[in-house]
Amino acid sequence: MIDDCIQRFLDHTVAERGLSGNTVASYGRDLAQFAEFLEKRGASDPRRIDEACVVAFLDTLRKGNYAPTSIARKVSAVRSLMGFLCAEREIERNPVSSLEMGRPGRRLPKSLSVEEISRLLNTPDVRDDLGLRDKAMLETLYATGLRVSELVNLRVDDVNLNVGFLRCVGKGDKERAIPIGEIAAGCIRAYVDGARERLSRGERTPYLFLTKQGGPMSRVMFWKIIKKRAAEAGIAKEITPHMLRHSFATHLLERGADLRSVQEMLGHASIATTQVYTHVSRDHLREVYAESHPRA
Repeated sequence: MIDDCIQRFLDHTVAERGLSGNTVASYGRDLAQFAEFLEKRGASDPRRIDEACVVAFLDTLRKGNYAPTSIARKVSAVRSLMGFLCAEREIERNPVSSLEMGRPGRRLPKSLSVEEISRLLNTPDVRDDLGLRDKAMLETLYATGLRVSELVNLRVDDVNLNVGFLRCVGKGDKERAIPIGEIAAGCIRAYVDGARERLSRGERTPYLFLTKQGGPMSRVMFWKIIKKRAAEAGIAKEITPHMLRHSFATHLLERGADLRSVQEMLGHASIATTQVYTHVSRDHLREVYAESHPRA
């Protein structure tokens, strides 16, 4: 039955392809939705899944007002599952291989202005242990463009303040080294020398950023921190931790950084993923041109 096939496929993605836990979980959610759809159609036997079945699933998603990017991701998950079942000889052909998918419009990443970033980073009171920690986390995120999961999983040994680099393990267990600016490095040093020791209560823990209870920080906890600090900074727009990553990339490109270097720092496997930021940069150039050129 399809549920067993999905589980085997997910096990395969972990063991053979080395995908991250978040990616596997996303596959699992999308394929569980597909399995539920098949069950209602009485087609839970993989050999009964044909192109018409997948088209019907696609039509259901469109009627459900899913974003084009979400639909493309779900169909991609189904395509990968069917390709796996073909390779395993569970089915004769992949019913999704010939399915034409319109290219989804890529949503431009939302970022903060340099002025908003400055207000956000200067909000925490560094005379307080939690304020010093929050300042160090926010400065590190903006200085390096780390994913939130990478930030909260940083260990003390991953950061070399003398050299000015940090090491992180990203998607697919790929390791990369990223430079840290002087301001972020100074904030981390101040936090490690004082607040972290007090937060840890003398307990030995490898994680760099700790909670009030002395445990490792989680993504949800940091999301709450950034929401709180944004409100204190008077930033009215809806803010997410990922916006600091987007701001990092956008501000670098606006100031002349080359795309390959930004790709390397962000940890993107393909430069095509990084190229979305060039659209943001072009919009910035248009604004500068309109404001500055006498005949704009």
